[in-house]
Amino acid sequence: MKNVLLCIGIILSINLLLGCASNMNLKDKYKDYFPLGAAVNAATITSSEDLLKTHFKSLTAENEMKPESIHPRLGKWQFYGADEIADFARDNNMLMRGHTFVWHQQMPGWFFSSMGGPVDRELLLERVKEHMEVMAERYNDVVYAWDVVNEAISDEKEEYLRPSPFLKIIGEDYIDLAFHMAHEIMPEAKLFYNDYSVLDPVKQDKIYKLLSDMIDRGVPVDGIGLQGHWDIYYPEAHILEEAIERFAGLGLDIHITELDVSFFKFSDRDSRYKEPPPSLLKMQNERYDSIFEVLRRNHDKVQAVTFWGVADYSTWLDHFPVKGRKNWPLLFDVDQNPKPAFDSVMDFR
Repeated sequence: MKNVLLCIGIILSINLLLGCASNMNLKDKYKDYFPLGAAVNAATITSSEDLLKTHFKSLTAENEMKPESIHPRLGKWQFYGADEIADFARDNNMLMRGHTFVWHQQMPGWFFSSMGGPVDRELLLERVKEHMEVMAERYNDVVYAWDVVNEAISDEKEEYLRPSPFLKIIGEDYIDLAFHMAHEIMPEAKLFYNDYSVLDPVKQDKIYKLLSDMIDRGVPVDGIGLQGHWDIYYPEAHILEEAIERFAGLGLDIHITELDVSFFKFSDRDSRYKEPPPSLLKMQNERYDSIFEVLRRNHDKVQAVTFWGVADYSTWLDHFPVKGRKNWPLLFDVDQNPKPAFDSVMDFR
């Protein structure tokens, strides 16, 4: 009898472990909160295929859908990278966020010139519209939300809109016009304004003014993308929660669009670490825990969360802003194994 009870106990333990293991993935754990996504490129959807299928419900093309990649020269379109990512999303029943239409960076030079001189307002608007039309026709079936305008607010304290070719050539109404165009072309898509440092009080006030004024003018903006490029020291929970509540008060959807937690402050030039120290892994774990506690508590206001990368083997923070420096900002390590931060994000009832 003793042996029989022991065997039953072992079987029950194995079943319990198998049951836990089957539920140990991000997308199932968060299915009642918000879809969790990852920024990918044509290489990482191959090298991290199993990880993406197991843990993520949404994809964002890290660079492949930006105008510089899609339309590098006048009359030349190249879709292969974006197509590969979109097909992966379709094949695996995943959502997709489109990134991005109007930005001061990663635009092809020809976009702003004509006949050897600067393009005029009308032609530039035509080019923006054509780009949106082509992208919509090709990806509307899989892309449910677009970052229509990216990073238009200046980082300078006394400056409102960031100087850019769009501002110089079209004028201050270029943001409104971009959203009106996008809505006309993609009436079913969710349209977002996306920016970084949204938790900074000065910049947040300017972004809030931008969006509030757009809403008052009847501009069809659906949401704000808060780029979550944070670090192990910042942000405190109440700062994030107050920002979420503030923008939700405008009736906007809120997406955390580019989440990672760096081991370094932006001003930190330390490059001594070749491996992530346990003490900093612990701090990263605690920061992710704090962030996701706020996000879960506000899941009625936060509709999506996207990590800016899949695993630490490939991250935009490598070599930025310090050349040669490795960073480890994501939930999975360089071997694509879960880190302590993964356990923290998963550890809730």
